[in-house]
Amino acid sequence: MIKQFVDGHNNARRAVGVPPLKWEPVLARFASVYANKRRRDCKLVHSPGYAFGENIFWGEGQRWSAKDAVSAWVAEKQFYHYNNNSCSGEECLHYTQIVWRTTERVGCAKIVCDDKNTFIACEYYPPGNYVGARPY
Repeated sequence: MIKQFVDGHNNARRAVGVPPLKWEPVLARFASVYANKRRRDCKLVHSPGYAFGENIFWGEGQRWSAKDAVSAWVAEKQFYHYNNNSCSGEECLHYTQIVWRTTERVGCAKIVCDDKNTFIACEYYPPGNYVGARPY
C-alpha cells in the first residue's frame, strides 16, 4: 500500500517537474491516528493539525485502494489553471497539495470505518496550498 501512495504522488509530481516525495513514517502514524478517530462516523472532516498539509478521501464500501484515493485527488488537475493560479468548477486543492514543489514527505493511512466505508488520509510536510503562491 505504501508503494501505491508514493507512486501515485510521484507520478503526478514528475508530470509537472517537481522533486519526488519520500515516505515518512511519522506522518503515516499521524494519518493513522487521525483516521482511527474517524472510524465511528467516517466523516470527511479534516484533522485539527496545522503543521501538516492534508488530503482526505471517503469512499462508499471497502473496495477503495490507496491508488484510487490518489487518483481521485490527481484527477482534480483538470480544474487547476496554472496561468492564473486558480481552480474552476470543482475542487483542485488536493491536487495542488500533491504537486506542491516544497513538500518533501508524505505519510498516509487507510481504514474501513464501522459503517464499512473507506476513509483515507495523507499528511504532507512541509505543507502546501499557501494563498497566492503557485504549487510549482
